[in-house]
Parts: sequence; structure tokens; C-alpha cells
Amino acid sequence: MPSKPDNLETLQISLELLKRIPRQRKISAPELHAQLLAAGFVRDLRSVQRQLESLCRHFDIERDESSRPYGYRWKESAAGLSLPGLTEQESLLLCLAEQQLRHQLPATLMKSLQSFFDQARRNLSPAQAEVSAVRAREWLSKVRVVSSTLPMLPPHIAPGVFEQVSQALYNNCWLEVGYRNVDGKRTDAKVMPLGLAQQGVRLFMACRFDGYTDTRNLALHRIQEARCTNLRFTRPADFDLKTYDDNGRFSFGQGTRSQIHLWIDASLAVLLAESPLSPDQRIAPSKHPQGGHELLATLADSSLLVWWVRSQGDAVKVLAPEELASKI
Repeated sequence: MPSKPDNLETLQISLELLKRIPRQRKISAPELHAQLLAAGFVRDLRSVQRQLESLCRHFDIERDESSRPYGYRWKESAAGLSLPGLTEQESLLLCLAEQQLRHQLPATLMKSLQSFFDQARRNLSPAQAEVSAVRAREWLSKVRVVSSTLPMLPPHIAPGVFEQVSQALYNNCWLEVGYRNVDGKRTDAKVMPLGLAQQGVRLFMACRFDGYTDTRNLALHRIQEARCTNLRFTRPADFDLKTYDDNGRFSFGQGTRSQIHLWIDASLAVLLAESPLSPDQRIAPSKHPQGGHELLATLADSSLLVWWVRSQGDAVKVLAPEELASKI
């Protein structure tokens, strides 16, 4: 009887230690000891060290003995603590989240969630014959995000670049990059990363070069080398990623907006009535001999707008402004 409380407490401490051992960095026994004390588990440091030695033998935990105090962390391929309560619906949600958020979350965070994603896939694997698991697995083949343009394969991003960029962006640290532009010219610079945007299959980083106040875009697939420094910066108060995007800066614009006046045919009028180009868009019947409709909308001046108008062929005619009409 007397041994049961001790065994239960040992189990509780083991679970607490397993929960507190990180993946991306090492943690020492004194740090874990202090965390246990703060959580109300009173054990001496030597007991914690013995418990960690036992956990290293039975779990995928590595101990760095290169310096004292020793550091502990989960091995890169470790499954970590499993989630026995993960339902088929939750597994489905995680599988979909992994597909859609791969380039919208910091690489370190995606990596730390890998064991959850792995378990979600196992829960939906063909080996699971339960009806609920089968139906959840089938759902993955029933939904898809489709492109409204000609599909292209994503460009190659050099190994480690996304990880370094997302780390610098997450921690507000200066980033050193070696960048080759579309003409093949190489530039080495220190930049302040301000945001990431996915445009189709391409990723762009909004940033400011050291010594400059204007914001520019760098395509991640053109960054040949990247290194997150330990130098932190204060994020500029005058920068907002949504406003930057709304002003057409990821659409090859210069941040200006203007009202466009278009003649559109009847078919395109139906589509744009369902999916407007802007919140202030107005469509009205046209007095043009060909019939059709006229459209007014305020949009960012950008190359993307020019390409869209050109892609519509005879379904669109630019009535104003003249600057846009001259580019078609």
C-alpha cells in the first residue's frame, strides 16, 4: 500500500517531464526541476536527473552531453506523446490544415506539430476499417482547392530558405539574404522581413532593406541563401500587410488606386455580379450598340489588372482611365 502513492507521483512527474521536453531546443535538468517546483511537484534535482535518464531509455529523447548541464529534447523523428482521444473528424481537420497552412505558419511550428499530423494520417490510413474513419478518409478525395488560372508547378525553393525566413519573420529578426533577380543579378543584403504572401504557387516576402524605408517584395524561390540573425528590430508602425496587399503591392502595383470604367458583355456581367471586383463596384445596362453593361469600380493600379483585362478578350473594353486603356 505505501508504494502506490509514490508510484502514482512518479508517473505524474514522468508525464510532466515528457510534456515539458521541447523538440526545437534543448532544456536542462535544472530548468525542468524549477518548472516542476513551480507546478507543485517537490522533488530534488538528483531525482529529476534519474527520472530523465529513465525516460531517455524508454522514449525517443536525446541527451546532449557535450556540456553541462546536459540538454534534453525529443529526437527529430520522435512521435512524442500520442493523442488517444483524437477523433476521425479532428484527424480530418488536421490533415486539411497541414495541406493549406504549410507555408502560412512558421517552419518551426509546423515541425513541432508533425507528430500530430502523423497521428492524424495514421487514424485515417487504409488500415483503419471503421466506418467513420473510412468516410473521413474519403472526404480528403472529395474536396480540392482549384486554381482560377492555368495551373503551374511551384518553383523550387533552396533548402533551408523558408525555415530561415519564417524564423526571422516570427521573431522580428534581421535576415541576411543572397538574392538573384529575374535578370540573374546577385545581391547580398540585410533585410527586415515584414510579411509573407502566397500568390498561386509562389511565395513572396515583403521586406525593407537595411538603410531604406520603402517596402519591396522578394520571391522566395530567387533567394539562394538566407540566415536569420540574432539582431532584433522594431516592427514599423506604418506597415500593415493587409493594406499593403489591398494597394496591389503583391500584384506588381505601386500602391495607387483609381476608378475604372469598363464595358462588359452580358456573360461577364453575371460573373462579376456574383464575385465583384471591389466593394464599391456598380454594374448598369449599357447604351452601347452591342448592349452589354458598364462597370465602375475602384481598384489598385497594377500589372495584374492589365493582365486580367487582356485575358477577357472582346468581353471587356476600357472606357476609362486612358492610362489603363493605353496598356490594353
